[in-house]
Amino acid sequence: MNERPLNILLGYEESQAVCIELRKLGHNAYSNDILDCSGGHPEWHLKMSVYEAIKLKRWDAAIFFTPCTYSCNSGVRWLAKDGKIINKERCDLMLEYAGMLRDMLNSSIQSVGCENPIPHKYALEVIGRKYDQIIQPWQFGHGESKATCLWLKNLPKLKPTKIVNGREQKIWKLPPGEDRSKLRSKTYPGIACAMAEQWSEYLINQLA
Repeated sequence: MNERPLNILLGYEESQAVCIELRKLGHNAYSNDILDCSGGHPEWHLKMSVYEAIKLKRWDAAIFFTPCTYSCNSGVRWLAKDGKIINKERCDLMLEYAGMLRDMLNSSIQSVGCENPIPHKYALEVIGRKYDQIIQPWQFGHGESKATCLWLKNLPKLKPTKIVNGREQKIWKLPPGEDRSKLRSKTYPGIACAMAEQWSEYLINQLA
C-alpha cells in the first residue's frame, strides 16, 4: 500500500459495489448519487449532484456509472427508425444521458473510467468517441452474459480474473417492477473487485 490512500469518486453508484472494494484496500473511496445508497455505508456516500461531487475535493481518479436507459443500443428502436428520430422526448433524454458520460470523460479528474452498456450510434455521436473495451461477467467469475463498455482516460483495460462457463442472460429475464432498473445496473462483484484492485494498483504505481 502506498503512503497516501487514493481519493476515488464513484459517480452514480448508489450500490457502493466498487466503493466497498476500494475501502477494503484502504482507499478513501466515496460513492455518489442523488439517491440514498443501498450498500450499507451512508458515511461513504455523497448524496448530491455528480457535478458538485467532482468539485468537492482533489480526486486521484473517478469511476462513473452514468444512466444508460435512453442511450443503450437495446432501446434504439424506440428512438429512431430508418435513420430518423421518431421520439423527441426520448431523444432529449438520450442527449442528456450521453452528455453526462461525455462530461465525465472530459472532467478535470486526471484518471477516469466510465461504464455503460453498448450505446447506439446517436449516443456515440454525443459522447464523441468509441468505448475502449467491452467486458463480460463470465470473464470475472460470473456465468452470465452482459456486454459492458468501458471508456478509459489514463486507466488501463481490465484483465479477466476468472473465465468461467455459462453465458446466460439472467439480467434480461428480470420481471417488471420498480427495482428492475436498479438491479440491472448493479455492478457484478467480480467486476467491482477487478476495477478496485487493478485500477488502484495502476494509480499507485503512477504516483510512485
